[in-house]
Amino acid sequence: MASSAISATPTSSFIANQKELGRFGFSSTSQFSIHKCKKSAIPMKIMSVMTPQQSERRPATTGSVKTALTLTEKILARASEKPQLSPGENVWVNVDILMTHDVCGPGSIGIFKKEFGENAKVWDREKLVIIPDHYIFTSDERANRNVDILRDFCTEQNIKYFYDIKDLSNFKVNPDYKGVCHIALAQEGHCRPGEVLLGTDSHTCTAGAFGQFATGIGNTDAGFVMGAGKLLLKVPPTLRFVMDGEMPDYLLAKDLILQIIGEISVSGATYKAMEFTGTTVESLTMEERMTLCNMAIEAGGKNGVVPADSTTFKYLEDKTSIGYEPVYSDAKASFLSEYRFDVTKLEPLVAKPHSPDNRALARECKDVKIDRVYIGSCTGGKTEDFLAAAKVFLASGKKVKVPTFLVPATQKVWMDVYALPVPGSGGKTCSQIFEEAGCDTPASPSCGACLGGPKDTYARMNEPMVCVSTTNRNFPGRMGHREGQIYLASPYTAAASALTGYVTDPREFLQ
Repeated sequence: MASSAISATPTSSFIANQKELGRFGFSSTSQFSIHKCKKSAIPMKIMSVMTPQQSERRPATTGSVKTALTLTEKILARASEKPQLSPGENVWVNVDILMTHDVCGPGSIGIFKKEFGENAKVWDREKLVIIPDHYIFTSDERANRNVDILRDFCTEQNIKYFYDIKDLSNFKVNPDYKGVCHIALAQEGHCRPGEVLLGTDSHTCTAGAFGQFATGIGNTDAGFVMGAGKLLLKVPPTLRFVMDGEMPDYLLAKDLILQIIGEISVSGATYKAMEFTGTTVESLTMEERMTLCNMAIEAGGKNGVVPADSTTFKYLEDKTSIGYEPVYSDAKASFLSEYRFDVTKLEPLVAKPHSPDNRALARECKDVKIDRVYIGSCTGGKTEDFLAAAKVFLASGKKVKVPTFLVPATQKVWMDVYALPVPGSGGKTCSQIFEEAGCDTPASPSCGACLGGPKDTYARMNEPMVCVSTTNRNFPGRMGHREGQIYLASPYTAAASALTGYVTDPREFLQ
């Protein structure tokens, strides 16, 4: 069984006489210090500690005692301007970035105007980021009208960061257009350690890879944030996931998060923060960390977060000039539970229909015949995802057996697919390798068929099919037809499956 592929040990952090003994904690990962970050610390709860009286003379206090906080608690304490807080508290949080897109933006704008007035101005025109990305390359008039509404609003409000698209026939002539919001936020420097980022999309938690609090909100909340710049949030308790060991060559972050979700279920982290640490996580690139945090919501998580480190700072060097202050969980911070994984024992995984926690080993599904493969989305459409798929195609030297659709997440990723040489290929790019393997030509960057979308959406399943996909959800109706079957997988597993026409363990080609 898949659950035996790796060791996971949950440990409760609560003890019976908690009131007397205080909060029980786990060791945190090492903290980092960088020169360009400010050095202010988060104020902690001050408690007066008195020595038992031994004589008539009243003894002096022994000084202040700091309450240990998790990374998520520290960020929310700072954003709510409170000296300390605890899980379960409701606090007004100042928002650093609010993101919305073409699906939810019009509704959020309508609520903003209804509640604040037709002539009201947003709280900060430089902190609202609007990214059309979901239903873009379609002839559907209502979908196109959504983008028009965003454009009119951004003109009216003089919004600084509106990534517009006007010419749908050729995305390359739209220099402002980016693509999938979660990847564009990172590439354009809107993700920074220690900040609060909210977005009208459940996978906004992707930005937690940068050591910030990032979560999805609804249109009503977004409309309020547009006018007030703050939101009432309940502080979540934190689950800690410690992953150690060198990543095997045939594994990707998608396998790690599928293992975790399979372990705790799609409701196992409901309204909880998921903090990812350990030597394995520290070795991951930023794009792989984004994959890890992206699917925290598939476990019900309020947010996913990875402590910022030198990898984070290096990624941000040429992307933002705004100062940021990373924070880290205290050594004695209290975690609701801790799960430990030996990654060296993990095998390639898939999530079978129709739930992200329906985990199985890829090799256990080798008899599942498939109709197509889809490589794209905020989860599996980044540059490194396409490099991984190209690696499998290159190693096999074969052509795909089923239609294989490629949808780069952003315009930058699309350019990388056509420009970056694949290691060990003798200078060939991903696009050349994909063409030789018989894949479909990489499509215009967008969310593509992940959410389904209008019927003319590229690669949408308009009839019952079995698909291996690098997306994040496999519910009925996802990617199109309600009777379709989706197997969630890493780009390695997706590419291997394309080559055989069955769900395939990538080790068949990578070893």
